[in-house]
Amino acid sequence: MKKQPRLSFWQIWNVSFGFLGIQMGFALQGANVSRVLSSLGADLHHLSLFWLAAPVMGLIVQPIVGGASDRTWNRFGRRGPYILGGAVIAALAMFFMPNAGIAVKIMPPLVFGAVMFALMDGSFNITMQPFRALVADMTPEEQRNAGYSIQSFLINTGAVLGSILPFVLTNVMGVSNVDPDGGVPSSVIWSFYIGGGMLLLSVLWTVFRTKEYPPHEYAAYKGLDVVSKEKKEKRTLLGFFKLLKETPKTMMQLAVVQFFSWFSLYLMWVYTTYALAQHSWGCPITDVKSESFQDAGDWVGILFAGYSLFAAIFSILMSRLANRFGRKTVYSLALLLGGLGFLSTYLFSGGDLIHLNLLLTEVDVPSSAALWMIPMVGVGIAWAAILAMPYSILSDSLPADKMGVYMGIFNFTIAGPQIISGIIAGEILRYFFNGEAIYIMVIAGVSMLLGAISVTFVKQNKAVN
Repeated sequence: MKKQPRLSFWQIWNVSFGFLGIQMGFALQGANVSRVLSSLGADLHHLSLFWLAAPVMGLIVQPIVGGASDRTWNRFGRRGPYILGGAVIAALAMFFMPNAGIAVKIMPPLVFGAVMFALMDGSFNITMQPFRALVADMTPEEQRNAGYSIQSFLINTGAVLGSILPFVLTNVMGVSNVDPDGGVPSSVIWSFYIGGGMLLLSVLWTVFRTKEYPPHEYAAYKGLDVVSKEKKEKRTLLGFFKLLKETPKTMMQLAVVQFFSWFSLYLMWVYTTYALAQHSWGCPITDVKSESFQDAGDWVGILFAGYSLFAAIFSILMSRLANRFGRKTVYSLALLLGGLGFLSTYLFSGGDLIHLNLLLTEVDVPSSAALWMIPMVGVGIAWAAILAMPYSILSDSLPADKMGVYMGIFNFTIAGPQIISGIIAGEILRYFFNGEAIYIMVIAGVSMLLGAISVTFVKQNKAVN
């Protein structure tokens, strides 16, 4: 096997730079889709069902794209065509989703918004999955921790920018935060426009600044026999279920950790706006259109920017910590801090309005809402680890010629817990908590703690190609 050359810092940076724009889109989706769908008429207890579009699209798209990209080689590279194609579709969906009212003659705005949400998330998945495989393709084993840490840093930097956009547009640029007809506010609409543009630009940078290895060169670096592999695939293509049967044990063990982690994250994305509006602003359970509710929605963007910023900072340290203390130790402790962060949100409720100078503007928020930034430290550390550690651990146990398809199959461990969460969360909120969303945050904390415990059962194994 030929030794794969080491990449410079800027080469690794270019490989992952597209994640900056992708995560701006994801951040806008995570902080604002519940708000957009509520403005279009979605009921609080049904929101988690609308959000099922995200994991279902990931479940369908990522394995297909992963397997296809493993077998693709053209002038745009191996992963590049899928990264670029997905980005174009995602940007278009980001333009149309908050403008669901334009389709009123074709279908109800809520239905159109849900369809655009599904298309947008599916396109994110088309772009995201090959990016994760691209890092494993381009970096030698000794740079894998650094590669995924830089990726995590860019993801969280993009998340910060995406999360604060509605707040900045409202409080700094003076864009309206309330639609007079009860629809989607202009600040949210323009945020989606800007996010879509940044997504395209950053992905174009990666596609045209990263030169993927040609097939024979890649095979030499990864210890593959291209000729025999091609003959084997002509004779008999490995079926999907056979691939599942051959799944490395490390992936199955990580699947348990992923279940508890992503179950928590789904609850956070769907219900944080409601939990904060009710618990800190004192909004009634049925309130989804008042100025207070919209202010809470903007503040959720700041909180999400906060956890993304803390994640970006931790990402800088994560590679060194993982090299010194081990990936599993760092991963487990990060999830522990995330679980404690979710649990502590229950402690911060109500309070008088306080005056804050933030992002070149002055805002008044309940004191408890400001204190919610403390739990975001733990959530951010957990998020950074979730974005990098499982992939870093997994990539060492996967055969190089099936890296893409197995990374896609691994997405089942992301989509599955979100689907389960989406099916049951609304009913739990309705029948056990009477619509009080703060208790959903407590459930998220317990789930994340279980994830921290389950990391200890993961065994790291080296793949044999």
